[in-house]
Amino acid sequence: MIGFFKWDAATYSKSCKSFLVILVMFSAPLGGCFGNSSQFPDSSNLEISNDLLFSGEFQAVGLSADLDLSVFIPYLILNPETGFIQNSTIIDLKSDEGIVLQILVPPRVENLVLMVGEWGRDNWPIRGFSESWFSWELRGGESGGESQGAVRILDENSTYNTVKVLEGIYPDSVSLKWISSTRPMMTSVEEGGMYSSGMVNGKIVYDTLYELTDPTVTLDPIDGRAGYYDRWAGQGNPAYEDAALYLIDEFESFGLDVIGHRYEFTDIFGNQNPESYNICAYKWGEVFVNEWLVFGAHFDVAPPANLILLDPHITGIRTYGTRVGAYDNSAGTAMVLETAKVLSEINSRRTMVFCLWSGEEGGKRGSDYWTDYYVREDNPDVTITNYINLDMAGVNWPGGGGAPHGDPDPQIDEDGYPKDAEVWPLRVYIGPGPNHDRFDQPGMVGLSNWIGSDALGLEEQLGTLVGTNYSIDTWKTDVWLDMDRPEIIVYEDTTARSDHASFQDNLGTVTIGFGGLVDGYWCYHQTCDTLEEMEQWMDTTGKNYGDENTGMANVINSLDLITWWALMTFFHCDEVPIINAL
Repeated sequence: MIGFFKWDAATYSKSCKSFLVILVMFSAPLGGCFGNSSQFPDSSNLEISNDLLFSGEFQAVGLSADLDLSVFIPYLILNPETGFIQNSTIIDLKSDEGIVLQILVPPRVENLVLMVGEWGRDNWPIRGFSESWFSWELRGGESGGESQGAVRILDENSTYNTVKVLEGIYPDSVSLKWISSTRPMMTSVEEGGMYSSGMVNGKIVYDTLYELTDPTVTLDPIDGRAGYYDRWAGQGNPAYEDAALYLIDEFESFGLDVIGHRYEFTDIFGNQNPESYNICAYKWGEVFVNEWLVFGAHFDVAPPANLILLDPHITGIRTYGTRVGAYDNSAGTAMVLETAKVLSEINSRRTMVFCLWSGEEGGKRGSDYWTDYYVREDNPDVTITNYINLDMAGVNWPGGGGAPHGDPDPQIDEDGYPKDAEVWPLRVYIGPGPNHDRFDQPGMVGLSNWIGSDALGLEEQLGTLVGTNYSIDTWKTDVWLDMDRPEIIVYEDTTARSDHASFQDNLGTVTIGFGGLVDGYWCYHQTCDTLEEMEQWMDTTGKNYGDENTGMANVINSLDLITWWALMTFFHCDEVPIINAL
């Protein structure tokens, strides 16, 4: 080729000019590899004001850039202008610009990730609903190219852009910026110190649970205890009425509008029973006042089947009835109270309602009355967007399994409830879902997995159950066993044995509940349903399952997990409710 090349000054001049044009054409993309460019920034161009964040709190995080770039923040943030919470945002930063965001640092993770891309970028790669950001990075998720992506949405009602996850996006790669986080311990590990800090936490829920069930003998003429015993609904029971007054005082101290909803029902003998009442606390929405998001738990306890309440640990016989109801359902009551305290200080688009039901043990009468009569008949303009049910917590994962005083039937219950000597799963149940072999409410199933797999650090424990190719009678057990017994199971409940059934049946509301063992718990609806029993049940020291922790620590862990799951579900549903897909 050299032999055919004519070498002269003119050719040389033209060649140089051509080379210079080519060099200019390629200089921009090459800058992304060999030098900084406004088109190809990376994580080194983003500065974070905080080296360490504190988990479980809204924390001010400063972002600044030395190059034009965009940042995707895939976490809940607090909009300082509206006071509302929104899920994720995209921030455009010019060189030498900065911004401060209020980010809810997830309560149970050690690292947060931010994504960095070119300035003005709209499409971003996103993790799967059932994986953590850490696993997503390990499989190269930041490289992009997958069909699913997060897309910038311009929101006229928000200071910040919002995002929506869509199919068919195929976003390009991003650079990742990791930030460490820690959760301070306010007490010892044995006393639940791992879950003792944050805007809500398991330790403070535990303290409220203890207050409700305090066994200290007193001169109280109503129940003779420092706690609130004998909360049997119906017939104007003075112990129930006393507990209701306590709950009213608590809600009012949070600045909420409290309404006691009394009702009557006709018993099997045709008599009118002046049923004890529901206690509901309201914080009215600032945008959609007639769209209500409801937290609920029943605070009545199982009434005695006869005049004598027997301890099955002594008699060896399970009867029916309790005085305490620590697990069922002082635990749920405590979680609603502490959640209400936190949310009372946060602005919401929709009306927040915190209800403590009566008559659940008699057939969900309290929630049935409230949904059927107070909402549907008396307030027909109201829509219940979503309902969160908190009924029983603290005898499943991360403890549980192997009753401390013996279980007469330790085998798997063929009706679908796992029972054996291992750790029993914590249940996250969703409805309405009349079909056992498919997801009828994919939106709530997806959100539950999204929250659990990363923010709550449960990716390895989490399993989603659907009974394809299995009998309706045993599908939960069958799928659970096939999946190697995941410790936390998300599924659509077809039985609905608690107050969420009233919302599904009367209003068609999409519900989510957090529950534990029913028939598998030796002290279910028994006098031994005490906080002390729960701690003995959850103690894993010296056992061949779970981590070595005291019963107190494991109970607090469980309360922390469920309370945070419910709280974060609320934040998401306040921004975008999950409507019945059926």
